[in-house]
Amino acid sequence: MDLSVKCCGQGMPVLCLHGHPGTGRCMSVFTEFLSSHFQTIAPDLRGYGRSQVTASFGMEQHLEDLSTLLNSLDQPCLLLGWSLGGILAMELALRYPQRIAGLMLVSTAARPVGCHPAISWQDNLLTGIAGVINWLVPGWSWNISTFGQRSLFRYLISQHSAPTYRRIAQEGTPAFLQTSKFANQALSRALKKGYNRLGDLHQIQQPCLMLAAANDVHITPTSSQETAAALPNCEWHLYKGVAHLMPWEIGPKLCDDLGVWLRSHQFLPPEP
Repeated sequence: MDLSVKCCGQGMPVLCLHGHPGTGRCMSVFTEFLSSHFQTIAPDLRGYGRSQVTASFGMEQHLEDLSTLLNSLDQPCLLLGWSLGGILAMELALRYPQRIAGLMLVSTAARPVGCHPAISWQDNLLTGIAGVINWLVPGWSWNISTFGQRSLFRYLISQHSAPTYRRIAQEGTPAFLQTSKFANQALSRALKKGYNRLGDLHQIQQPCLMLAAANDVHITPTSSQETAAALPNCEWHLYKGVAHLMPWEIGPKLCDDLGVWLRSHQFLPPEP
C-alpha cells in the first residue's frame, strides 16, 4: 500500500520507523534534529496513523510496504527504528543489505523480552483519567502527581516531567487512538508465535548503534544488550533513570549521541 509519509530536509535519506502504538510523528524528536543534515522519511506504518486499512494483515506486510519506500530511493539509506520500528529495521537490513548504510536502534531487540508487571483494573482506570486530563491540559503538574505517576505511565517513563507529558499528549495519545484493530491483531499474532533473529544478526555488517533504557520493562535492556552483542559492528549505550519512552524523556541527549555516532562513521562531517 501507499503509506502516509512525512519527508523533511535534504541529503542522505534516513528512514525513521516508529513503534507500537505509534505514527511517523512520534519520531519527531529525531527527525527535527536529523533533518538539518539528512532527508528524513517518517512513514505511518500500515494500520497506524493515516495509513489505515480495512482488512487484517500480517507483520510481513510492513516489510513489503517498506521495501517499496526503499526502492524509491536513489542511494542507500540509514535506518532509525524505535521499539517495533527497530525490529523492522533489522529485518530490512537482513533482506536488503545493499540498500542500507547503517542502523540506529532505540529500545528494541532481536529477541524482545519484557518484564512488565501484571496490570490491574485500577491501573487502567488511572491511566484513562491521567490520559484524558493530559490531553486537555498537557503537562499539568497536578495531574502528573495525582494520576500520572500512579498510572501505567510509570512503566513507560521514569522522568515524570511536564515536557515528557506534553510529548505524550501531542504525539502519544493521537498515535494510540489512530492505531487500528488490525495493527493490534497483527502484532499480537506475531508475539504469540515468538520472535528470535539473534542467530541471523551476524549477516548485518553495517555499522549499528543501540540505545537502551535501564528501566525499560517492555523490551528489557538485557535483551537490547544481547542484540548489540550479536551485531558484528554495534556500539551500545545504556541510559539510567529512563524507560521505554526515553526519546521523550531525554531527547536532546539521545540526539547528541546520534550526532557523535554519525560523525564517527562519516555520515556527518566533523564538527568545526
